[in-house]
Amino acid sequence: MKYFPLVAFWLMICNVSQAQVTLIDSIMHGGLMRTYRVYIPAVYNGSNAVPLVLNLHGYTSNGMQQEMYADFRPIADTANFIIAHPDGSFDANNNRFWNAFGAATPDDQGFLSALLDTIIAHYNINQNRIYSTGMSNGGYMSYLLACGMSERIAAIASVTGTMTPSMKVNCMPMHPMPVMLMHGTADPVVPFIGNASGLSIDSVVKYWVEINHCNATPIYTAVPDLVLGDGCTAAHYLYQGGDKGSTVEFYKIIGGGHTWPGAPIAVGVTNMDINGSKEIWRFFSKYSLDYLTSGLPNTVANELEPILVYPNPSFKKCSVYFTNSEKKDITILSEFGQHIQSVQSTETAFHFEIANPGIYFLRVITKDGVQTQKVLIY
Repeated sequence: MKYFPLVAFWLMICNVSQAQVTLIDSIMHGGLMRTYRVYIPAVYNGSNAVPLVLNLHGYTSNGMQQEMYADFRPIADTANFIIAHPDGSFDANNNRFWNAFGAATPDDQGFLSALLDTIIAHYNINQNRIYSTGMSNGGYMSYLLACGMSERIAAIASVTGTMTPSMKVNCMPMHPMPVMLMHGTADPVVPFIGNASGLSIDSVVKYWVEINHCNATPIYTAVPDLVLGDGCTAAHYLYQGGDKGSTVEFYKIIGGGHTWPGAPIAVGVTNMDINGSKEIWRFFSKYSLDYLTSGLPNTVANELEPILVYPNPSFKKCSVYFTNSEKKDITILSEFGQHIQSVQSTETAFHFEIANPGIYFLRVITKDGVQTQKVLIY
């Protein structure tokens, strides 16, 4: 998903406003030193809790390039939200990437969760208003967070990214998940019609429309062709009527390439009739996790009857102990949300064995709600 020539990157560095404040830091996670950037708008004073947007770069790119290419900073300066631009780890070809394709390592989902914890510890974050967006590989990763970390993410947006077939099969969001998509019909990197490693964009739209129980027929709007020389046009599809007010919005960039609409520098066929960052924030700003989960089973473990997982970490064998004999739906998932095992039980203890070392998630559903606990198998 390469999309950002170095020349264009350095041109944009020269145009960065000196008034913007970006802090650079790192945390250790999974045996790797993980770096990230956090943008703090000048209007932030710490007295009020503010939203947080994860802005994830594409393959071969990094957080600094994403900060400038898919630029939310001017919007944050007035809307008062914090933006995190983390760096993916390096693959065998020394290119940064996000592990959204099912491999055991690196644990990018765990890293991003730990990053949220770190930022929350240092800034006054409204934890009901955490969102994820990304370009290309970062779009894939945003879908993975929607599927496997929905207890923390209120809404997502993907630009030139899609879902893998296995991601769709194993996706288990805990609440209605508002989704925005932007994708070019002539994208040469992540094909609009899909391929062996990525679903077609139409099928991804259909999937989230069905998940959220939106109206199957969208409201269609042809976006005014304001910039005639950009080589493409745009159409907007709005699927309304979803659970808890959730919607799916799709910007089809007709003739568009593997690019971010409204980017400060056009690299390839870039739609300039819309500003992708502004549209994504408009979309995010409507949604809050507490409302999306209101009236649904509780997802916060400490609000429910406690369960005990022991030993944890464990060598292959592990047990879960309950305080009552009510009916329970017990599911074990991989760190990427892949289904490992499911069982219904009324026993006060459940024993399981996993041969492959790694991070797993134990999800228990009762009449009172949902609990999820991380389990480490070594």
